[in-house]
Amino acid sequence: MRKVREVLRLLWDARRSAREVAASCALARSTVQEYERRARAAGLSWPLPDVDDATLEARLFSSPSSPFSTSPSDGSSIERFVPDWDAVDRELRRKKGMTRFLLWQEYREAHAGGYSYTRYCELFHGWRELQGVTMRLTHVAGERMFVDYAGPTVSIVDEFTGEIREAQVFVAVLGASSYAFVEASWTQSLPDWIASHVRALAYFGGCPAVVTSDNLKAGVTTPHLYEPDINPSYLEFARHYRMAVIPARSRRPRDNAKAESGVQVVERWILARLRNRTFFTLVGLNDAMRELLVELNERPFQKRPGSRRSLYLELDRPALQPLPRERFVFANWKRVRVHIDYHVTIERHHYSVPYQLVKQELDARITITTVEILHKGKRVASHARSHRQGGHTTVREHMPPAHQAHAGMTEEQLLARAGRVGPAAATFVSGVIAARAHPQQAFRSCLGVMRLGKTYGPDRLEAACARAVTLGSYSYTSIDAILKKGLDQRPLERPAAASTLKTRHENIRGGDYYTTATATTTPTPTHADDDRSPTC
Repeated sequence: MRKVREVLRLLWDARRSAREVAASCALARSTVQEYERRARAAGLSWPLPDVDDATLEARLFSSPSSPFSTSPSDGSSIERFVPDWDAVDRELRRKKGMTRFLLWQEYREAHAGGYSYTRYCELFHGWRELQGVTMRLTHVAGERMFVDYAGPTVSIVDEFTGEIREAQVFVAVLGASSYAFVEASWTQSLPDWIASHVRALAYFGGCPAVVTSDNLKAGVTTPHLYEPDINPSYLEFARHYRMAVIPARSRRPRDNAKAESGVQVVERWILARLRNRTFFTLVGLNDAMRELLVELNERPFQKRPGSRRSLYLELDRPALQPLPRERFVFANWKRVRVHIDYHVTIERHHYSVPYQLVKQELDARITITTVEILHKGKRVASHARSHRQGGHTTVREHMPPAHQAHAGMTEEQLLARAGRVGPAAATFVSGVIAARAHPQQAFRSCLGVMRLGKTYGPDRLEAACARAVTLGSYSYTSIDAILKKGLDQRPLERPAAASTLKTRHENIRGGDYYTTATATTTPTPTHADDDRSPTC
């Protein structure tokens, strides 16, 4: 309206012609004439009334309806029913083959005095354009850190084998200053992902309140619009640094626009400058990128004063939270089920938990040195990590009382227990232990024998052990058979003494052969005609 006011001033106050006014205001002469016609039709004269631009526009022009206006374009005051444009949009998205014309027909059947099809489409188009309006975010100092991986990778050549391996490029950017951090890692896996975060916070010298990332698996286990499932290790990292994890929505790159912009800048000012260099180690690549990163952060802005570093020192650095005293130690989390032997298996090694948790699912927190088992967020077991596959790490307190008694049994305790039954039982147990290479191998058999005393009584057990000792049969099955058949209640038959052999025969030597020593020398035969040397 500023130009309209100038046109009317030149026409009515300065008394200039329409041609001169058109040349002065850079307008077509027909436009100048149209402005004057509308002003006269509205009853205006110079000086113009003291009204604002909106009032003047309403008087000069018949209020043209915007594409999303609900008033009719012909200026009439007929009120028409306005459709629910959000519901219309959902219907178009929900069913393949749905058209605006079909929805308009349904609308007119319900509202006979509704909009024409052309006006219906204009209003819907205007409503949908409003939904795509981009909000410009204002980043508070020290509030957010945006993280992402660059698309391009960097090749690293093994100087001994010539093998080429691709390194991933991690980028972190602070929201208020756009101060950047960049480093290369071998993978985008969870350990490398969190390790890069830790080094980025150390580089920034503090912790922001929020970290925003894309929905890669290392950070977000299950993406969701309202309640995304954050990876437990990533969540533990955030708690350690007193940060909140707010991932970007799926397929919404504007939620992580700072990281996207930071990645673009890193690709242009760091990766592009390294394209012709050959790197042989990951450390060498990171050293080269760190040098260029200093230049990037100190490079002046094109459209505003200062640089990323100056804004960082002015805005973000004072607002960041201090780093914790201890650096975060990465831990992997795993869901485990307790086996019937009250052990859980982690990387083929078995760790004990309290026996009351048999068959339940627990959470295992695994670090380089320790394994922690948690039940409903409470730690129930902690072990030093072992890499011996197939081995067992067992805490005595985790075992049931009966198992504790069995595991704590010694040879002396077992002999003392057998001695309380009787001397024959003690002799039998001693014989069973002596028959095994290791005493522990006999414990189960001996405990089984002692348990038979509960069924048959100590007296019968003592008699059975005496019979077994006499027969020289040191096994659980012998005692069990003697008791089952009642042999312990029968008198033990002594084997008859061997009778003296009276029979004489030329092929029978007799006992004197083994007791009488005879000194008989047998001459060595010689051969007169054998003059061969012994060495031949």
